[in-house]
Amino acid sequence: MYHSRLGCSSISFRHLDLPAALAAMTSAGFEEIDLGALPGVCDHVPYTLDRAAVASVAADVARSGLRVRSVNGDIGDLNVPLDAEARRERGEHLDRLLDLTAAVGAEALVLPCGALDHEPVAELDADLDRVAEELGSAAQAAHERGLELWTESLHVLRLSWNLERALELAARLDGTLVRHVLDASHAVASGGTFEAAARALGPRIAHVHLRDAVPGDIHRSIGAGAVDFADGLSALRELGYAGHFTLELETRDLTHDERPAAAARAAEFISTLI
Repeated sequence: MYHSRLGCSSISFRHLDLPAALAAMTSAGFEEIDLGALPGVCDHVPYTLDRAAVASVAADVARSGLRVRSVNGDIGDLNVPLDAEARRERGEHLDRLLDLTAAVGAEALVLPCGALDHEPVAELDADLDRVAEELGSAAQAAHERGLELWTESLHVLRLSWNLERALELAARLDGTLVRHVLDASHAVASGGTFEAAARALGPRIAHVHLRDAVPGDIHRSIGAGAVDFADGLSALRELGYAGHFTLELETRDLTHDERPAAAARAAEFISTLI
């Protein structure tokens, strides 16, 4: 029905429990998803992620018949120094998220680019160094399991909130196993454009999230913001991008009842541009 490289994030239906969200995406015509595992943002994966929880989520996904491209998770504020106990806990959380990524048949685990704050904990260079180190270590752990580690390196709410900082982080990650997720809405909400961010990150991009935005607001349904999807997707084609795309429709301009139809319309529109 839709382009074979286009899927939907379960975050788009975060108001539903996981089985209902999976059913909604199937009914809307999707065959591929990203799985949201972001406590407080999307509770489709339990906050306490033990082996039983991993098995339960994997069983729900298997019953749905949907393919999972990536798991969108979080292991804490990567620019915050940790004591030994907190580091042990972070390591265990990463292990369980990688267990989940493997159990649902996903290609990669996605982690954020620092704390939900533009201000560094120490100073910017040191904070970016620490984020890059943590992501690089997580990528090595993923690689040892045959998985990839991606980061959403431009996130308007986090430490690496604009293209300038995303490129500073990317430079630190060059030569590591970490690849990048580009979200069109964050590029625009931070004052830039989808096309410029695509060209700047270029071959580093492993995956693309699609949602509309205006400066300062990422919560717009596709067609209700300022993202130029045609230009951005054209730039990715020129760059030889061969990865997949995910509609991450965590919008606030739709009622819950409107979401399935809006997701289908967005998928039809984006499919014509890919």
